[in-house]
Amino acid sequence: MSSADANAISRLEVELGARSYPIYIGRGLLADSELLGKYVDAASAFVVSNETVAPLYLDQLVKTAGLDPARSVVLADGEQYKNIASMQKIFDAMIAGQCDRGTTILALGGGVVGDMAGFAAACYQRGVRFVQFPTTLLAQVDSSVGGKTGVNHPLGKNMIGAFHQPGAVFIDTNTLDTLADREYRAGIAEVIKYGFIRDREFLQWLHENMARLLARDPDALRHAIMRSCACKAAVVADDETENGVRAILNFGHTFGHAIESATAYSALLHGEAVGLGMLMALDFCKRCGLIDAHDFESSRQLIEAAGLPVLLPHTVSSGKQLLRLMQHDKKVKRGRVRLVLLKSLGEAFITGEYSDELLEELLESYVSQV
Repeated sequence: MSSADANAISRLEVELGARSYPIYIGRGLLADSELLGKYVDAASAFVVSNETVAPLYLDQLVKTAGLDPARSVVLADGEQYKNIASMQKIFDAMIAGQCDRGTTILALGGGVVGDMAGFAAACYQRGVRFVQFPTTLLAQVDSSVGGKTGVNHPLGKNMIGAFHQPGAVFIDTNTLDTLADREYRAGIAEVIKYGFIRDREFLQWLHENMARLLARDPDALRHAIMRSCACKAAVVADDETENGVRAILNFGHTFGHAIESATAYSALLHGEAVGLGMLMALDFCKRCGLIDAHDFESSRQLIEAAGLPVLLPHTVSSGKQLLRLMQHDKKVKRGRVRLVLLKSLGEAFITGEYSDELLEELLESYVSQV
């Protein structure tokens, strides 16, 4: 790749009719005043960020887009703050800043910031526009795309929210230069997910290029982000509000969300919990006879090679605790937990038809390994 290619801006489109929007991917987008000016009206913008990201990138965004720095709110950083109390802080700041229905909220941060800013945009004066500026790998390849917004409840993750599509997504890969290794690896979990659910060729590429991806090789990183976003955009275009196929994007998440809830969102990062949840889902697929031992083992090795945890936190008390928390998942229908499983590597499906005994055995086996 030439230096000119390395600095090029790629564009994908999320095809949703009147709600369609672009995803821009490239280095230095936060400094591109011409491009940002097409989507951000400085006079109406309001920024939501957090204590980690704001010191790094808020001034740059304010300068590039010509924003009023007073029209912003900086939240505490962490999944434990993704709640109604934080939403109230956003609304308080917006009202104090005299925001109206013409306001555009700019979400500058990771997945937590994007989810809350998007939910605030869906709710404030019954709906205002918002634009995503994801600064973590996990947010860039997953949560910033697709319009899922919301907050957590003590009994379940993302139980309160709305579908509200952004006006645009700007993925500035320069922001990954300041991302901690643990956060970066957590984002790779969502990258791997796309290979498992829909793209076996990409899964093989990940096996062959994981070392390059972990080293943050620009070419490998750009390919992984593009492939992930293209996969998610296609799924969202087919099923915007998760009435069918979009649920496959939750592969590993039903297990992962239960782990997060069981540990009060304090033991694992979201991507780490998803990585462990995918391992458990793959193990369940093996126990159900859907994939063979070789495919399970190669998949386990890929998850482990990404530096993701393969053991439950010691604070998870029992398999029954995890099962109880899984029953609060949004995919539960008529009291039955619906799981995203694999017919084969690269082909996911959603089902409520499985053995309860096998599921309970799986959960207890992972608790016993702690």
